[in-house]
Amino acid sequence: MKIIVFSSLLLLVCSVSADQTETEMLRELTASLAVQKEQISVAFSASLLDRGEGDTGPFNTQTTLTFKRVVTNIGNAYNSHTGMFTAPVRGAYHFEWHIYGYGDVRAGAYLFRNGYYIFSAYENPTAGGGSGSNGALLHLEVGDQVYVRLWNGTRVFDGQNHINTFSGHLIFTM
Repeated sequence: MKIIVFSSLLLLVCSVSADQTETEMLRELTASLAVQKEQISVAFSASLLDRGEGDTGPFNTQTTLTFKRVVTNIGNAYNSHTGMFTAPVRGAYHFEWHIYGYGDVRAGAYLFRNGYYIFSAYENPTAGGGSGSNGALLHLEVGDQVYVRLWNGTRVFDGQNHINTFSGHLIFTM
């Protein structure tokens, strides 16, 4: 009999305490989500040259392109000195890159993740110039690196119009 009364009292105390804790917990979670939402915003966009104009390439080997003119780098995940994007959080990311070639030399660039080829963008201009582009949706882990490499034997031209670009953003965390 004493156990039953004690159990009922314990349930009553727990339910009142649980209601208060639940409200407090919801407030804390809401505040935490707002902070977390700000902390996981990731987006960047950069063009190849920060000033002037000129060719990059051709090279005898694949060469990582360093997109120097950064117009957006929310979350600071893109490094304009190395050309590398490093994922700060696990999630789904979208990337796109655009290249421009002219004359009789092809323009080609690969997208790589952690040293592995993903997709290509290519242009074989026959008269004047032309551009190639591509995009990819990638599932990245924290620390994964994504970058664009110029095909060996190809070149790209960039100038005041900033037509060679590399951009990416986090779609959602996982």
